[in-house]
Amino acid sequence: STLIVQDSDTKMTVKFSNAIIATGSAPFILPGLPDDPRIWDSSDALALKTVPEKLLIIGGGVIGMEMAQVYSALGSKITIVEMLDHIIPPADKDLIQPLFLKLKKKYQIFTKTKVTKITVTDKNIVARFEGAKSSDSGAFDAVLVAVGRRPNSKELGLENIGVTINKQGFIETNEKLQTSLPNVYAVGDVVGEPMLAHKASHEAKVAAENIAGQNVIFNPKTIPSVAYTSPEIAWMGLTEKEAKKSGIAYNKGKFPWGASGRALSVNATTGVTKVLFDKKTGKIIGAGICGSHAGELIHEALLALEKGATAEEISQTIHAHPTLAETFGFAAEIVTGAITDTLPPRKK
Repeated sequence: STLIVQDSDTKMTVKFSNAIIATGSAPFILPGLPDDPRIWDSSDALALKTVPEKLLIIGGGVIGMEMAQVYSALGSKITIVEMLDHIIPPADKDLIQPLFLKLKKKYQIFTKTKVTKITVTDKNIVARFEGAKSSDSGAFDAVLVAVGRRPNSKELGLENIGVTINKQGFIETNEKLQTSLPNVYAVGDVVGEPMLAHKASHEAKVAAENIAGQNVIFNPKTIPSVAYTSPEIAWMGLTEKEAKKSGIAYNKGKFPWGASGRALSVNATTGVTKVLFDKKTGKIIGAGICGSHAGELIHEALLALEKGATAEEISQTIHAHPTLAETFGFAAEIVTGAITDTLPPRKK
């Protein structure tokens, strides 16, 4: 195959047997926003060119909340506006609650609220809000727009070579990560959600192995998500709202970190470990952790789901004590009824 790459100055011809498209994604910018250096996307925020006295963050998702804590630590006064009913919307509301209760003491957080207008002046940026519990407007020194990302696919000219792109702008691939052209593969943000680095790198390995002649597919049962906030939030598999939407009956084990000896000893009691099990099969279908090192701790749940472990099997797995990791076993014990480290839930 031959690829012609051209920009305003140069033209280059590349011959190849196989190719991998890994062009990633870019921050999504709300239409109609003024062009002003004080209106940032996530890349601007990471550049850390200035620390505004007052920072408005539009979007209470993972990126918005991570940047909120960074700039708060640097001295900014934070206001967050989120359209949905809680911050970090992909996770369950009760899993986020320990983080929310901590942050609402320091930040202004408006949920079920949207920004209707932004006006730029020499002195500041004025934003108008629409929401039940928000003020009508506010003046800020900078605005971070953190409302998601879009795939980098439109400017590649892929339509010229017959690569199929869906309505959302994602390149369509099969389980081997092949596009509609068998010798052209695609990986990462440009092929779909979730837009996560660990998903992208795993996809890249699958594509490379197939190019090398192996027969490998990308078909994970789940992909973990982590919000690097303080406390951290991590989840995998089905959330409660997803299980309910799918009509799956489940049992829930929810262990409070205030009952963890390890959490008490390291002053990390702001947290919870929650695990969901299918009522019919007893197998784990989802889990979430809010607390210190949640991103490290979620992987036992991930392996349990990949291997189809049941609540009984997890509860009978001996965990070292005292550790934060044992809260996963305790959550399973709540479901089996074997829990002794906290009061069991009342029988309905």
